[in-house]
Amino acid sequence: MQTEVITFGCRLNAFESEVMRAHAQKAGLEDTIIVNSCAVTAEAVRQARQSIRRLRRERPHAHIIVTGCAAQIEPERFAAMPEVNRVLGNEEKLRPESYLDTAAQARVRVNDIMEVREIAPHLVTSFEGQTRAFVQVQNGCNHRCTFCVIPFGRGNSRSVPVAEVVTQVRLLVEQGFREIVFTGVDISAYGEDLPGRPTLGMLVKRVLSAVPELPRLRLSSIDAAEVDDTLCNLMATEARLMPHLHLSVQAGDDMILKRMKRRHLRGDIIAFAEKMRRIRPDIVFGADLIAGFPTETEAMFEQSLALIEEAHLTWLHVFPYSARQGTPAAKMPQVPPALRKERAARLREAGRQQEIRFLQSRIGKASHVLAEQDGMGRSEHFAPVRLSAHAKPGSLHSIMPIRVENGVLCGN
Repeated sequence: MQTEVITFGCRLNAFESEVMRAHAQKAGLEDTIIVNSCAVTAEAVRQARQSIRRLRRERPHAHIIVTGCAAQIEPERFAAMPEVNRVLGNEEKLRPESYLDTAAQARVRVNDIMEVREIAPHLVTSFEGQTRAFVQVQNGCNHRCTFCVIPFGRGNSRSVPVAEVVTQVRLLVEQGFREIVFTGVDISAYGEDLPGRPTLGMLVKRVLSAVPELPRLRLSSIDAAEVDDTLCNLMATEARLMPHLHLSVQAGDDMILKRMKRRHLRGDIIAFAEKMRRIRPDIVFGADLIAGFPTETEAMFEQSLALIEEAHLTWLHVFPYSARQGTPAAKMPQVPPALRKERAARLREAGRQQEIRFLQSRIGKASHVLAEQDGMGRSEHFAPVRLSAHAKPGSLHSIMPIRVENGVLCGN
């Protein structure tokens, strides 16, 4: 039985899972399961541990390797699980030698991620079960939001050189991928550590110029406080850059944003959204929002709720606040868990209403859709679209939606 990779969390993990899969296959590992964990919330860690226990019950003789952010931050906790054979850190998991003669290697290999200064080049040629390809352009984060443990799992910000990104994108396009998604931990900080300090916009411009056969380029989560002018100009002029930006917002109240140690205020998100709509009128925004951050009053929460409509935030990722050990926010006065969940549900409902309005606004307007599985696809705005059941996954289609059905655009 070949290596199986179980991926939790972000698109960067999805990219790295393919790197690990290739290393494990080249090393000839058999009956091996790699669990690539996430640490963004306590629930994500719980799900990883639950999955590990289930995998051991289902495959009692498999060699289970645990890695990812949760393993990097709490290696001893995963090493203590009797179901786990090895624990690898986020740097070690990407090294080919980590998968050679695993029986002779240390059971736990996790270094100090803060000492890592560069990204080793990795060329990925396939993404199992995916119709769009993820390309890592950056890793780590130099900021220290008071609720976040991810810098301790990923280290400080470091960027992939422009030439290496171009090579990776070209290789994936040659493999037949029609859409590329740039991913990282803080891609808005791209290039700060590179010679000449190229920006994310400069990288996007170079890739689109160097790989003219790439039909679609999409960006993962960005920080509105760091978007450069080049990227804004490209959004206005380059049709291959998808009109969909996912913003790391987190809250809509200025006091909460300051306690989170964010780099923007409420008005900055509204102003950014208005600016981008002037540049690209059909643009749609996604957003990350945290419900029930410590000290959040009902009035503060209402500010977040109102921001969804004021900034026209559509595709929401809503999380009830999760206290992470060692973070400043964990020491602040906590909102009761039941209230966090209730507020999260209200945010999600507001997002659902925004989705309905947006989907209805697309009726009668041409949509360009990347086919996925089972006759479904995603438009340039990341809207779900129903296609013919015979649409080949990974192919591009133009349709004219005539109705919305169960949250999906339909062309007939």
